[in-house]
Amino acid sequence: MAKKRVTLAQVAHAAGVSQTAASYALAGRAAEMRISPEVEARVRRAARDAGYRPNAVSRSLRTGSSQTVGFISDTVATTAFAGHLIWGALDQARERDHLLLIAETEGDPQLERELMTAMLDRGVDGLIIASMYTRAIAVPPVLMEAPAVLLNAFPVGDEMICSVVPDEREAGCVVARTLLASGHADGICLIGASPRGEGPQGSLASVQRLEGILSVLHAARIDVAGAVGCADWQPAQGLEATRRLLAEVTPSALICFNDRLAFGAYQALADAGLEVPDDVSVISFDDDPLASWIRPSLTTVALPHYELGAAAVQVLMDQLEGRPQESAERLVRRITMPLRVRESVRGLAHDSAGDAAARGAGKLVGAAPARAHTTVQ
Repeated sequence: MAKKRVTLAQVAHAAGVSQTAASYALAGRAAEMRISPEVEARVRRAARDAGYRPNAVSRSLRTGSSQTVGFISDTVATTAFAGHLIWGALDQARERDHLLLIAETEGDPQLERELMTAMLDRGVDGLIIASMYTRAIAVPPVLMEAPAVLLNAFPVGDEMICSVVPDEREAGCVVARTLLASGHADGICLIGASPRGEGPQGSLASVQRLEGILSVLHAARIDVAGAVGCADWQPAQGLEATRRLLAEVTPSALICFNDRLAFGAYQALADAGLEVPDDVSVISFDDDPLASWIRPSLTTVALPHYELGAAAVQVLMDQLEGRPQESAERLVRRITMPLRVRESVRGLAHDSAGDAAARGAGKLVGAAPARAHTTVQ
């Protein structure tokens, strides 16, 4: 049989005070209500001895805050690659004395709306709507009923809602600067997207990464030597796209638009008798867990999942604490994607751990300092 929960009335009786006095003492308002330190200590001791826990429902009715945040994602919770997104949000919520309630939609928009409504009806203080891949989403009207943040997503319309996203354009700049700093000027090719607009349909990461790459190369008066776009960014597409590229040009360096494409590119280069990095340098995006295990290990710009999740909670807490965003530009917080320097770029110093060299290389190629950081297609 379940043991009955200790009540405030029982704590008050054990301490020999009124229930009101016990409530104020446990709420940290003893001095304000002129309750002596001796009485406060007696109440706290009685609560500790009895194993008393405040009733969260009663407290939320009294304070207007449930100390909970709803976290609704498409496939983040069931995808190991992006698990740190939730980890960062959980840690930040706990640091701010909030509980994170997590739900998954598997991409079903109807279920997403139902979960938003259910969480709001249960009194969450605010909502975080998270996407596995950076994308634009239609914001349901129900989402505007409480403070909310889009994580790894932008609103389709002009809704005044905060977004936390990875700084994809700057990541593209970092990749291009890294190749230039390591001595590459001619023969830089792209796998996954092209200036002709080829790439995954609706992928914001594709567009923004390409913008960053081209801005740096154009400023250096360097043209892309070849590019093959891919509708999907998986190893098989990287293998096929690199084979097509090699039939037309001999690259000096490949910029793969994610690590999975790079895995396929490695195979195509090996099949052609080309070695990484001696013959062709390869650099990529995402920092997939396998990127440090393949040989040679892959230099890549990381998706900062943990920092993205933590930043989303921080932005939401700013709203809950009365610090709303004041301009459209401030509605978007872009999180730096750090460079992980490994072995796949010729002429770029690295160490076995990668992280120490990555910090140095970040300075070398002009990467932005690490701030808070998500995911890509």
